[in-house]
Amino acid sequence: ATVTAADFDSPQDNTYLPMALGYTYRYEAETEDGLVRNEITATFDTVTILGVTCTVVHDTEWLFVEDLTAWVLIEQTSDWLAWDNDGNVWYFGENTLEWVYDDNWNFLYTTNAGSWTAGVDGALPGILMLADPTPGTCYQQEYYQGQAEDMGKVIRLDVSVSVESGDYDGCLETKEWTPLSPGEIEHKYYAPGVGLVFIEELKGKTVEVELVEIISP
Repeated sequence: ATVTAADFDSPQDNTYLPMALGYTYRYEAETEDGLVRNEITATFDTVTILGVTCTVVHDTEWLFVEDLTAWVLIEQTSDWLAWDNDGNVWYFGENTLEWVYDDNWNFLYTTNAGSWTAGVDGALPGILMLADPTPGTCYQQEYYQGQAEDMGKVIRLDVSVSVESGDYDGCLETKEWTPLSPGEIEHKYYAPGVGLVFIEELKGKTVEVELVEIISP
């Protein structure tokens, strides 16, 4: 996908991915490894990529380790998002840092594998959320060959979702997958004016990720 800075000079909000600055969205999921918590915050920080001013979105993930009765830091990512003049939400890359531990949860090292920046080494920006999603539409969310090749498809626009943070009507359902991990599929549900509220991950065993709280700044 090609972009020009002029396409972003008067950004419009997106109904399904508003990401209010300063707010933190907390998610939890029961996985095979245990309870996972994610906190996603749209910060007031910006970076400029390909001439476009992008919002820095922090995503921090912890795992609750029963043996330690403590939360252990698993991953910290800075995602770079930009809203264009039509309200499409573009994804310009990520700087991801994963913490690796041994079997006894002693820290070993960190790795930034999977990080990418649009315009560097052939990587291209993609669209995270369409301004006007229409069922059946497919779109490339990110492209860095062999590292980041997520795809999205609009499924439905009128789904009702009930999660810990509340009941949401008129939700958008999308399907996401990557050719790099065949068989792994995510169904995501976005509430109008709120954003992502529920994820169903299908990776052999189904994992449900729920929005549990929105924390105001």
